[in-house]
Amino acid sequence: MLRKLTAGIVRYRRRLLAALVVTLSVAPLALINGNAGAATALAPQPGNFTGYGFDACTAPSSDTMAKWLASSPYRAAGIYFGGNNRGCTQANLTPEWVREQVTRGWRLIPLYVGPQASCTTVTRKNLIDDANAAAQGRATAEDAVRQAIALGLSQESVLIYDMESYDSKNIACRDGVLAFMNAWTARLHDFGYFSGYYSSASTGIADQVAVYNKAGYVRPDYVDIARWDQVVTVTDAAVPASYWMPKRRMKQYRGAHQETWGGVTINIDNDYLDFARLPAAKLSDWNRNGWSDVMARTTSTGNLFAYPGNGTLVTEGDRQKVGAFASANALLRMDLDRNGYTDLIVRTKAGAVYFYPGLSSGNFGTPKKLWKNMSHLRELTAIGDFNRDGYPDLLASQTSNGNVYLYPGQAGARFGKRVALAYGDWKDRSEFAGVGDFDRDGFQDLLVRLTSTGALYLYPGKTGGFKARVKVGTSTGLRDLLGVGDFDRDGFTDLAAIQSSTGYLMVYRGNGKGFVAGLRVSAGYKGRSPLF
Repeated sequence: MLRKLTAGIVRYRRRLLAALVVTLSVAPLALINGNAGAATALAPQPGNFTGYGFDACTAPSSDTMAKWLASSPYRAAGIYFGGNNRGCTQANLTPEWVREQVTRGWRLIPLYVGPQASCTTVTRKNLIDDANAAAQGRATAEDAVRQAIALGLSQESVLIYDMESYDSKNIACRDGVLAFMNAWTARLHDFGYFSGYYSSASTGIADQVAVYNKAGYVRPDYVDIARWDQVVTVTDAAVPASYWMPKRRMKQYRGAHQETWGGVTINIDNDYLDFARLPAAKLSDWNRNGWSDVMARTTSTGNLFAYPGNGTLVTEGDRQKVGAFASANALLRMDLDRNGYTDLIVRTKAGAVYFYPGLSSGNFGTPKKLWKNMSHLRELTAIGDFNRDGYPDLLASQTSNGNVYLYPGQAGARFGKRVALAYGDWKDRSEFAGVGDFDRDGFQDLLVRLTSTGALYLYPGKTGGFKARVKVGTSTGLRDLLGVGDFDRDGFTDLAAIQSSTGYLMVYRGNGKGFVAGLRVSAGYKGRSPLF
C-alpha cells in the first residue's frame, strides 16, 4: 500500500456541486452539469463482491489485465485514482481503461492516497494539519469526488482512503486523523459515495474501532485492514465481530511481492474482499444522495426546511428552505406520483388536504386538492405501500370511533376509497409512525405510542390489517416520532424523535425486534414541529 450526480438532480445536489466547483479551480464538465457521462453506464465499484483482489502501484496495461483475468484467481483490482501522496504515475488509468476493465468483468477497488498523519511512520511529503484537520478532510473528499467522476466511477462506489501507519500514542496526531476522516466520510456521503478506510490493524483501524459508537462521529462505511499474516480472512482480533458487518470488510493479507499469470509479472499486494453495497435508505431520502434526511417546520414562522443526513448526523449548516406552511396542521411526505421526487401531503387548519408534487429543482409544484375536509381524522401517517400494490398509502385514525383506516394510493396522484385496518378505541394511541418493513417480513409496519404510559408498540403489518402488537420500547420524554428509514444503512429501519427537554434530534437504530440506545444526531429542535 505504501506505493500507492445525473442531469435534473435536485437543487440541493446542484448547490453541493456548485460549491465543489468553487472549491476546486478546475472541475470536469460532467461534475458541473451533474452528468458523469461514462459513470452513468457503470455499476458502483467494487459493488457486491466476495473474493480475491490485488493492488499494484501503477494500473497495468489493458493487455496485462486481460491476461490476468483469464489465468489468475483475482477478480478485483486496486486502482490509485488520486491524492497528493500518490506514488506512481498512472498513464494507463483513463476513463476508457476503467470502462474496459469493468466491462470485461473486473471489479475495481478505488484507492486514494492523500495527506498522511502528522506522526506518520513513513516518509510522506503532504501531512495532515492537526489544527485544521476537519477542513482539510472535507476539501480532500471533494477532490476525491472530482477525480472519481473524471474516471467514470459512479456514485455508491467505495472510495478508500489510504492512511499509512502512524504513532497512535501521539494524541494530537491521532485526533487529527480522526477529525480528518470524520469530515472525509461525511463529505463523501453528501455526494452519494461510500467511504472506505485502509490502515494498519494496530494503528488506524484500532483508532476507528475506538470511536465506532462515538456520538457525532461519522465512521467509514467500509474498512480495509492491513495485516500481512498471509491469512485469507476478513475477521481480525482488532475488530469486534459486529463492527463493519455484514460485508463491509477487506483485508490486505500480504505485502509487496511479484506474481506471474498469463506470462506477465506484476509486483502486487494481496487482498481479500467481502463487500456488498449498503442497502438504500428507502424512506426519507429527500436530496437523493442515498442517506435519510428529515424535514421540520419552524414553529414561529411556518417555514419548512430539509435537513440532510449522512448516516450519523443531520447537518444544520446545509439545511434548505423548501416552503412555508404556517396554516398546516399536518404534514407528511411520500412519492405519491412515483416520479422519484419527494411530494408533500398537507392538511390545512380548515381540514382541506392538498398534494404538492416534488420537482427536480427541489421545489414543489402547484398543489392539487385531494379532499375538502378531513378534519375528522388524526395521526395522518405515511405508511408506505401497505397493501403492496406499488403505490404509497396513507393511514389515519378517525377521532369519533378510534378506528384506523388505510387510504390506498392510486395512479394519478390520488387516494382511493378507504379500508378499515383496525376497529375499536385507538383514542389512547398516538404518535403513529410508519417505520417501513421493520421486521423485514415483506409488509409495512406501524409504530404507535400508548399515550397513558409512553410505551411504544410495533404493529406488524399483514394482508388487510395488523398482527398482534409487540412492545419495543418507551417514548417517555420524546415527541414527533418519525420513521426515518434506514438512517445508518445497516439493513434495518430506524426511528427519529425530538427529545422534548433538550430539543435534541435523536435516532434510535432498529434491529428488527426493537431499538438500541438513542444517538444524538442534531440539536436546536425545540422550536420545530412537526418533524417528518
